[in-house]
Amino acid sequence: MPPSTWRDRLGYAFSDPALLAQALTHRSHGARHNERLEFAGDAVLNCVVAAVLYARFPDLPEGDLSRVRANLVNRDTLAGLARGLGLGEDIRVGEGEKKGGGGERPSILADALEAVFGAVFMDGGFDAARGVIEHVYADTLARADPVVLGKDPKTRLQEWLQARRLAVPEYVVGDVAGEAHAQTFTMLCRIAALGVETTGRGASRRGAEQAAAEDALARVAAGGAENAGG
Repeated sequence: MPPSTWRDRLGYAFSDPALLAQALTHRSHGARHNERLEFAGDAVLNCVVAAVLYARFPDLPEGDLSRVRANLVNRDTLAGLARGLGLGEDIRVGEGEKKGGGGERPSILADALEAVFGAVFMDGGFDAARGVIEHVYADTLARADPVVLGKDPKTRLQEWLQARRLAVPEYVVGDVAGEAHAQTFTMLCRIAALGVETTGRGASRRGAEQAAAEDALARVAAGGAENAGG
């Protein structure tokens, strides 16, 4: 991706483009890789998100703030944002990593985005990094809901059911596809009392369970449980 496109997508122009190139270089590609920038970016990201949440939710206690922040800066959120920026196509990885999914792997995407934040910080300072992070996170932060982000979908589904004195869901493996280093899991979430069964997919069993639980929660909370059977 040319520098001009990155300027548009990040809302920032690098004084030293070599920092951006380093941020998009995985350790499997060469000695000058992005891990040190990722280290810096992780710290800046946590600080910026904490400041935004502190200002936006003045009555939210520390524990809830920490849970919301953790959800906003976790691997899945970062990887999703990185995909939205088209980051994967520009991440340089070694031949071995390419066989395992390369720049589209969630962990590599997430690390690279943190490294980009670190590169902006090193290039332009904290205010520049904050501007880029708030730009990239704009929609995500606008939708941030402490009730939703403070707890994962499985927990929220379980609480919804328990509040109605219904049994907790059953999670069943539907399928495991792909080679060992790049597997995709399919999990089923079954709520027998409501006749609900949903499907979730992810790069881990836990991720697939969470996806299935989120779908199930949306269906039962929307009042469609009576007609939801598959």
